[in-house]
Amino acid sequence: MVVGTPSGFRDILPQEALARERITGTVRKVFSSHGYLPVETPLLESKDAIERAGRVKGAPFQLFDVDGSLLMLRPDLTLPIARLVATRVDKGELPVRLRYEAPVVREESSLKGQPRQFTQLGVELVGEEGAAAEREVVQLLAEALSELNVPDWRIVLGSVTPIKALLDVCAPTPEFREKALSLVHDSDLVSFDELVNEAVEQGHLGKSPAEALRRIPRLSGGAEVVDTLDDLLDRAGVAPERRGTSELARLVDSLSELFSQGRASFDFSIINSFDYYTGIIFKAYAEGIAASLASGGRYDAVLDNLGCANTAACGFALSLERLQEILGEPGESGVVTPGVRLAERPLRIAVPKGSLLKDSIRVLEAAGLPVEGLRDPGRQLTVREGDYEYVIVRAQDAPAFVGHGGCDCGICGRDSLVEADMDVLQLVDLGYGGCRFVVAEPRSKAGVAERNYAWRGTVRVATKYPRITQAYYDSIGQQVDIVTLHGNIELGPIVGMTDRIVDITATGTTLRENDLVVVDEVMSCTARFFAGPAAYRCDKRIRDLAARLAEVVGREDQ
Repeated sequence: MVVGTPSGFRDILPQEALARERITGTVRKVFSSHGYLPVETPLLESKDAIERAGRVKGAPFQLFDVDGSLLMLRPDLTLPIARLVATRVDKGELPVRLRYEAPVVREESSLKGQPRQFTQLGVELVGEEGAAAEREVVQLLAEALSELNVPDWRIVLGSVTPIKALLDVCAPTPEFREKALSLVHDSDLVSFDELVNEAVEQGHLGKSPAEALRRIPRLSGGAEVVDTLDDLLDRAGVAPERRGTSELARLVDSLSELFSQGRASFDFSIINSFDYYTGIIFKAYAEGIAASLASGGRYDAVLDNLGCANTAACGFALSLERLQEILGEPGESGVVTPGVRLAERPLRIAVPKGSLLKDSIRVLEAAGLPVEGLRDPGRQLTVREGDYEYVIVRAQDAPAFVGHGGCDCGICGRDSLVEADMDVLQLVDLGYGGCRFVVAEPRSKAGVAERNYAWRGTVRVATKYPRITQAYYDSIGQQVDIVTLHGNIELGPIVGMTDRIVDITATGTTLRENDLVVVDEVMSCTARFFAGPAAYRCDKRIRDLAARLAEVVGREDQ
């Protein structure tokens, strides 16, 4: 028996610890030079107190105290420090500049091949005038990245204000507003477009607001984006004082050097965490890494939830582990490993083999990409065609290849994206590979599932798609026991192992041949083009390809 650390946790030996100290020391020196003072918060926090402040990022580890109260291991540092300021800092002492370097833990990450403990190096500026705080914090992040010699770093900014103001004006119902924000938060721009289009077709949403809704999450570029955003909101009927564009324009002016150097840009696909952030949001990226190096923003609402009304707050956290990755400092060499610039390597696309391959080749070719080598790749797993490299994968694996940075973008069915639950941006509905998820049971056993549910309090279901199945039963308010199988799902209820199945069907032939009948529809699926957030926000080639694919689909629909 090997005695090791729990899954998602690891030991750090002296050589790596020294490398981490070097990075941490550089960041600490930058923060301290601007007057930021160190604070420490407990590893354990009251769950009620933290959730009062704002929605908790990631799934936290939880445990009961001896008095029965629920505690949690901190999943980030911003909410605990907001709690500290609200309870320990007098209003007259504001503004305060605080810095920290501490580990956080999240429970769910190990299921996606990620560590469950990582270290954040961050700052929080509380009580400073909002615009000044935003400028100071973004400039501080830029200085830290420069001092670390992070290669080809850039800071991408967005804001939650414009789309929230737009929905306040045009959302036909509160349910529409909530659903729209949820889809943008989940980076599912395809389903977001479908929601908007449906509202237009039903006469519930005007043309100009609909155009603004579709375009804002896809807006990106330099300072000129603010004028485009202002024009969209103006035509949609949003009052000037509610748009947030004047604040963005002032931010551009104050960060003019970063924008002119190409170190700062806008990308409104990062407008998420609507119940947490209240103004600008920003992330730092570097070429050669599939995740952000830092993230932060304006979070006045958190202080407001804790009883500190009208108190501006802005901050960010750097990931020490991702800094190690990009700096080539795992502790073995201690030297920077130069990355390959995006412009110097091919765009890597995950292409699904099997039933989706033929149509994927067709749309890629129609979008102007060379695909000859894809038609008959033989046993090759990767195919290089000029400025593109195709990675041939199972459709179910495409989200993992993109989400973990093995590929920049990819194609697969919506079902694979939902089941994988990776952090990717869903960009274009390609329209082929149509199928649907259904709940089915043997015709001869009609009513059995209901009787079993009545006495057992749960329905037993066989499926290859446990996440989709769980989400469906959650949506209808039924408890479910899921039996995960990898093939011949239909056998589950036939042999009496389960009551029903949740499976994918295109024609229904297999269901009919096994005398199974559909009792409910779960969702419909088609192929989608998607990308990793870091690649999408740093590599213009992905945006261009998404636009060309959308044009191809548009022509085919005419």
